[in-house]
Amino acid sequence: MSHDVLPGDARVVFEVIRGRRCIREFIDKEVPSEYLRVIVEAGLWAPSGSNLQPREFILVRDKNLLRAVKLVSPGLYGNPSALLIICYNKNTARKGGRLGETMALLDAALSAQNIMLMAYALGVGSCPVMSFNKMAVKEILDIPDYVEPVLMISLGYPKSWPKPPRRKSVEEVLHVDGYGRRAR
Repeated sequence: MSHDVLPGDARVVFEVIRGRRCIREFIDKEVPSEYLRVIVEAGLWAPSGSNLQPREFILVRDKNLLRAVKLVSPGLYGNPSALLIICYNKNTARKGGRLGETMALLDAALSAQNIMLMAYALGVGSCPVMSFNKMAVKEILDIPDYVEPVLMISLGYPKSWPKPPRRKSVEEVLHVDGYGRRAR
């Protein structure tokens, strides 16, 4: 599909989606507080199952706390200027019944994508990190038992933007009106 057929706003959104990369090396430059606030707000605008909105965010900017969290997070590379920890409130998630926790995890994932896209649109690099010791992070950041950290996103200005990895084509992954019926 030629992206030339997309109207202006759609083309801009698609370019942001295509341009976002995982950044693991950062320069020593602080991300402005205003940018971090907008990045978090973008996460709030992600869909939420039954509109329960169990998401909670912990922004870590203190260098000592960043170092402590990094020590218990093997998946955290580089020296980001900030970390955003996406959590969900278990008490709120329970209101979703049997699917409450699953919906809360999906909400966190949807928020993460919005967060990373907004960061990229602001020129800020990001990388989602799941490889961290949750109990240690909870202790370091005084997170109560009823709040569950599920994903960290490192944020900072990138040393460079990596080239995009190869993606499968739409034809390779799209089935139309049933599995096995390929798009043409």
